[in-house]
Amino acid sequence: MSHLDQSARDGVKRALREQRIETPSWAYANSGTRFKVFAQPGVPRDPYEKIADAAVVHRLTGVAPTVALHIPWDRVDDYAALAKYASDRGVALGAINSNVFQDDDYKLGSVTNPDPRVRRRAVDHLLECVGIMDATGSRDLKLWFSDGTNYPGQDDIRARQDRLAEALSEVYDRLGAEQRMLLEYKLFEPAFYTTDVPDWGTAYAHCLRLGPRAQVVIDTGHHAPGTNIEFIVAFLLREDKLGAFDFNSRFYADDDLMVGSADPFQLFRIMNEIVAADALRPEYGIAFMLDQCHNIEPKIPAIIRSVMNVQEATAKALLVDREALAAAQAAGDVLGANAVLMDAYDTDVRPLLAGLRADLGLDPDPIAAYRRSGYAEKIAAERVGGRQAGWGA
Repeated sequence: MSHLDQSARDGVKRALREQRIETPSWAYANSGTRFKVFAQPGVPRDPYEKIADAAVVHRLTGVAPTVALHIPWDRVDDYAALAKYASDRGVALGAINSNVFQDDDYKLGSVTNPDPRVRRRAVDHLLECVGIMDATGSRDLKLWFSDGTNYPGQDDIRARQDRLAEALSEVYDRLGAEQRMLLEYKLFEPAFYTTDVPDWGTAYAHCLRLGPRAQVVIDTGHHAPGTNIEFIVAFLLREDKLGAFDFNSRFYADDDLMVGSADPFQLFRIMNEIVAADALRPEYGIAFMLDQCHNIEPKIPAIIRSVMNVQEATAKALLVDREALAAAQAAGDVLGANAVLMDAYDTDVRPLLAGLRADLGLDPDPIAAYRRSGYAEKIAAERVGGRQAGWGA
């Protein structure tokens, strides 16, 4: 940060103090590929234990105060009690994620299924999720649909869009005044011929028709190779339609790797657009959520590492000399403008973040602090017997 004056340095630190990253309940549980779920010792057996693990991540990082739920994986009898349990441990419940893809009824789709009975069942589940939001105080309903077709002629493509719009409209009308609908898209899988929400344009069009409280979710793994995700970020920011991220990383498709692991430069470029638009602030409303399926690595330290990766990319984006960048861009100085970005990206921000954590009373190294805490050994010893709440449970 040598090129920044003290005021600018203070601004960088202030922005990092205010950063908020949401962790997903399912990332603490057993997970796997489509072929195998690998069990690990100490994983949560119910939603309460997932929240307990999320609270540990927040205590060590200081920037992960909310945990997203997935229904029915996190279904309980008393959601208000679950919210209080979270609050008592220093965290809150975040987005409510629906699930209309794991039942035999949804073989040919959920809200776009040709069978009206199946569509009704799917919409009723989405409405149930809004009711859970009411009970937990959650702001966001996050929707992802596996709906699509696998063969040409299997169904009417336009009719499926009509059914989707009808379902989204009914659920949108049920939202409370302070609640939002977040619509996620995915290029393909498990539908391979057509996916009903395959890209940001389709999600944007539906959200635009619904109204201001419908916004798009960008899952960073849900794109074709070579897609310029930061362009999508910039466009949706300009249209005030970027509601959330599902942060993960990928080499090929929806790999669900730890964010920043496959292409840390891409994560920096994305966060650069966020910072440039002054959209990092919590009051701007973007939900920065992790969504990776930790498969072979230990759960909690993997999530801590992901949180730290987002922090590092954000810190580098905050170090971009905006005045120098604007001057180079205005002058048509192509190499100069690129050099401004690269100077920030090439900065080692780990000492900065370690110092910030120390200022906040946290251990400068959250991973080392977790290893010393004995928490992994504690949960491995205590969480034996019973059915583990794993991926797909």
